[in-house]
Amino acid sequence: MRTVDEQGTWTAGSGYLVAPRDGAGGPGVLVLHAWWGLTPFFRHLCDRLADAGFVALAPDLHGGDRTADTPDEAEALLASTDPNRTADLVLSSAATLRAVDLTPDGPIGVVGFSMGASWAMWLATRSPESVAATAIFYGSQDIDFERARSSFLGHFAEHDEFVSDDQRAEMEAHLKLLEKDVTFHHYPGTGHWFFEDDRPAAYSPDAAGLAWDRTIRFLHDRLDA
Repeated sequence: MRTVDEQGTWTAGSGYLVAPRDGAGGPGVLVLHAWWGLTPFFRHLCDRLADAGFVALAPDLHGGDRTADTPDEAEALLASTDPNRTADLVLSSAATLRAVDLTPDGPIGVVGFSMGASWAMWLATRSPESVAATAIFYGSQDIDFERARSSFLGHFAEHDEFVSDDQRAEMEAHLKLLEKDVTFHHYPGTGHWFFEDDRPAAYSPDAAGLAWDRTIRFLHDRLDA
């Protein structure tokens, strides 16, 4: 993985890569974290994907192992991160995952959370040949999805201060108008971050378990040869 720094120089990115324990490899899944950074939760999520038969890679989108614990810290962290650098890192991470010996030839899957969900949708459109399956958790994107070849799975909270009902409905309608393969699920009684067990105020175990099962089935259906 590589990115461009403020002086225009290529620099190496970092991340967390894990493969199934049997060494047989599997389809590649790129994990794009929320604005908290590459926290232990997202590393463990990669471990869970590996246990489910995938080769998972989570790039550090903020760089420098920087993480945040509170929304105010996360907002400041996001503001300090160059979006052009992040875009380069997302693209190079997808290319790196596709090139790993343990992943098959062909496109990968992407799983994104909030901020990372927006980047996941962007990647599916910016590099359509690279992505066959895009699963997003409580995130939105308002770009044109016409070039995307990916299938889309969305998990959305009932009460969400970051993604309005109108944003969600408009994105879903746009994808369907373009005849994309799209399924969005809504989880009653939940709020933003409901999937993340390190956010106890928002975490909903039942909704998170259902969303996980749906995501694993989706990824296998779209990525298994």
